[in-house]
Amino acid sequence: MIINILAGGPEDLLPELSSFSNAGDIWVGVDRGVLTLIQNGMQPKMAFGDFDSVSNEELLIIEEKVKELNRFKPEKDETDMELALNWALEQNPEKIRLFGATGGRLDHLFANIQLLIKPVLEGNFVPVEIIDKKNKINIKAPGEYTIKQNPNFKYISFVPITMEIKGLTLRNFKYPLTDRTVPAGSTLCISNELIDDCGTFSFTEGILMVVRSKD
Repeated sequence: MIINILAGGPEDLLPELSSFSNAGDIWVGVDRGVLTLIQNGMQPKMAFGDFDSVSNEELLIIEEKVKELNRFKPEKDETDMELALNWALEQNPEKIRLFGATGGRLDHLFANIQLLIKPVLEGNFVPVEIIDKKNKINIKAPGEYTIKQNPNFKYISFVPITMEIKGLTLRNFKYPLTDRTVPAGSTLCISNELIDDCGTFSFTEGILMVVRSKD
């Protein structure tokens, strides 16, 4: 089971959502994202939000279409996206994908990236990624990982989340590394590319953000 969460980010940054909709997957709407799902003919199983970004008429549509509606006051300690992600993690899915989480306000973007870090810090290794038209973002704990060629997302960047990444090794990359320490603030690992069908990256300490992107 994969849980797809759609927030209310700019719709022009959304990929084709139907291409991520497979049998057994669950769609969850966050605030205006609930309405976007309904307008695209997709049925949200759950909805989370204070719904301050929809009109009264649009809220009536949401209330009619969604059985499990979790409505909160705007004054709360978590964002609507965090509340939805917490629920999704409790379901122990195979993967969680976040859409509508980029663009618009930068504070929302940075908050959503921070949410990717939370499961890693808590030792919950359900993969969580942010996806938009041009990017896929996820967070990795120390270990070794295989990464496959994807012509739709040519570039691969590695960004330290902690003060440094130790032992970073990149194999089958255009710009390989061996046991390198990469400090926060470094742009050493921006816009790398695979030179084979697949490659590996590994590191021994730190938390790493992996961004796959295209022009």
